[in-house]
Amino acid sequence: MRLALFVGCKIPAAVPAYETSARAVLARLGVELVPLDFGCCGYPQRSLRLDAYLLLAARNLALAAARGLDLLTLCQCCYGSLRFAQHLLAREPAAQAFVRAALDREGLALSPATRVRHLLDLLGHEIGPEEIAARARAPRRDLVVAAHYGCHALRPSDVVSLDNPHAPTIFERLLAAAGARTVDWARRLECCGAPIGGSSPVLASRLRAAKLADAQDAGAGWLCTACPWCHEQLAPGAPAGLRVALYPQLLGLALGLGPAELGLGDDA
Repeated sequence: MRLALFVGCKIPAAVPAYETSARAVLARLGVELVPLDFGCCGYPQRSLRLDAYLLLAARNLALAAARGLDLLTLCQCCYGSLRFAQHLLAREPAAQAFVRAALDREGLALSPATRVRHLLDLLGHEIGPEEIAARARAPRRDLVVAAHYGCHALRPSDVVSLDNPHAPTIFERLLAAAGARTVDWARRLECCGAPIGGSSPVLASRLRAAKLADAQDAGAGWLCTACPWCHEQLAPGAPAGLRVALYPQLLGLALGLGPAELGLGDDA
């Protein structure tokens, strides 16, 4: 399986361990990642200049289309941004014509066959929990984990279509495939607070604290994320006894990879 990896802007700058661990895990699972000259997904421009947003997103989609590859994202914001661009362009002929003319100047074109996949989507729907469990050399049966879904993986559901937005199970099934036991916690689908960190840091901090406390009260010793924004928001505030880790880090341990290969400390 070959995919074009879209790393985005946030991961290299703030959560490089996400890319490191994802690459290590996907290599172990037989996925080939093809580097392309991608730019920003366009998300920061979406509320300011819709035309600029669409051009940024569409160029990335066209680069993948030129190689006949699906596009794999790790960041949920990038995932939602690129999927929304596809959704909008498929329904707005004027926007489609505008983007087509701009891409044509670079010799690029969109393809309806290009799929945008998030890491959870790829692992849960393409590779599958059963295959992952079969490859787990060191299942982490000692871990009790709270799965934090994040907002852009599930909503709007008619755009991303990752799982049931009201009662998702894909993350828990993937954690179980790594051997972990998951907890049912009341705030698992609530926002981490990162989107309002700049405008209302006090409220963002309260949302973070409430989520972390709820996960710990439910009996979790680990909280697992699959988005750099969520991870950067939750990890620094984790109380003693609750460790925040990225899903490919936990999965990598189950697959027999070492902590250093996954960006984890020696105590993993």
